[in-house]
Amino acid sequence: MNDPQDPHRTAAALLPLLGGAANIASLAHCMTRLRPVVHDPALVRADELRALPGVLGVVDGGGAYQVVLGPGTAARTAAALDRLVADARTATEERPEPGPAQGSPPGGRTLRRIAQVFVPLIPALVGCGLVAALAGTLGNLGWAPSLAPALTAVSSGFMSLIAVFVGWQTAREFGGTPVLGGAVAAVIVCPAVARAHPFGTTLAPGQGGVLGALAAALLAVWVERACRRLVPRALDALLTPALTVLLPGLATVYGLMYAAGELSLALGHFTDRLLSGGGAAAGFVLGGLFLPMVMLGLHQALIPVHATLIAQQGQTTLLPLLAMAGAGQVGAALAVYLRLARDHPEIRRTVRSALPAGLMGIGEPLVYGVSLPLGRPFVTACVGGAFGGGFLGLLGQWGEPIGARAIGPSGWALFPLLSGGGQGPAQAMAVYGAGLLVGYAAGFAATYAFGCRGVQGAPYRAPETPEGGTP
Repeated sequence: MNDPQDPHRTAAALLPLLGGAANIASLAHCMTRLRPVVHDPALVRADELRALPGVLGVVDGGGAYQVVLGPGTAARTAAALDRLVADARTATEERPEPGPAQGSPPGGRTLRRIAQVFVPLIPALVGCGLVAALAGTLGNLGWAPSLAPALTAVSSGFMSLIAVFVGWQTAREFGGTPVLGGAVAAVIVCPAVARAHPFGTTLAPGQGGVLGALAAALLAVWVERACRRLVPRALDALLTPALTVLLPGLATVYGLMYAAGELSLALGHFTDRLLSGGGAAAGFVLGGLFLPMVMLGLHQALIPVHATLIAQQGQTTLLPLLAMAGAGQVGAALAVYLRLARDHPEIRRTVRSALPAGLMGIGEPLVYGVSLPLGRPFVTACVGGAFGGGFLGLLGQWGEPIGARAIGPSGWALFPLLSGGGQGPAQAMAVYGAGLLVGYAAGFAATYAFGCRGVQGAPYRAPETPEGGTP
């Protein structure tokens, strides 16, 4: 039997179940999931994927699949699978053109592909956010006054050029030339736009942010494809890059930057009004619905919203509320451990090994290993997240909502990234910590009282993980 710890063996087992190297259009990953996009979904053996040792779950997007492997394992397996695909294509001299996945609704497929644009940027957002938190802490304490400005420069570099990275990734994901997508998106952050004055208006470098970069790069992909069809082959190498930069670049200056800037401002105002006016109700809904979104992989579609809020306001006030879903999941898992573990030692092992990841905000091992297979605990975990989000929303309505400087982690891992606006970091941490405690308690109470009924004698099989045990 293959050792599930070995990412190379896991990748080798995954490749034929995904339809082989020729069927893989693109490959990406996040912290816990492998995200292959395939040309023909009919070639994917989804049931065998779900039964594969080490696979916690499979989300079928009709061509854009998500294979849940767990923290750390997803990145190593993705690298191994990428090498296998490259080797297979080199051996057969295959060079498939990237294209949209077939078989899923266009709206859902587009949403997933937009999420794929931002998923590879998360490590940089997390890293820069932690550096910014360190710089802010040193500045508040008055320590190392010469080091704090340097740390600020290190943390701000990526955010000042994030539009370029978004443009690059957009072109890459949607079948264009990445450097041309980045070149068009770079117009947004170029200081020269302040002297353009289109239609008598004044533009500011960075106006439109990631939304403008996304739109500009999508337009560049469309223009490039049109040029590839219409420009004579002898002139393609010269005219296609020039027109791909020129036409979308002018459209960006003369319309997209302004429109995306207005949309970004509207998004910020809507979020502020939602949290200040909706308060507990808004937090209750957001905290309760986020866990099903994580299960379906739709939570990544919120990354552009978080990135826009961070670029505009310096923080995203949505992330702490959504993080309460993970708190409800942890509380539910603890209740399952106490109520069912006596008769089901495999549940005890699963909860014990998956709980540390859950506390750090990585919920898939608990979702796919504990609550979802048992049924009711998944619902009561959502109840816990709803109460945690409602509590945090209520405190935000009474005072100033807390936010996060970066996206990616939640749970305990979010503490260093918290920003309280007018509040100090200690108060922001106290508010967030209180929300976690409410989520833990509500998830535990709901699961202990209602979530374990009727499942004491239910059959249960703990899924294996690439770490060699339960998730």
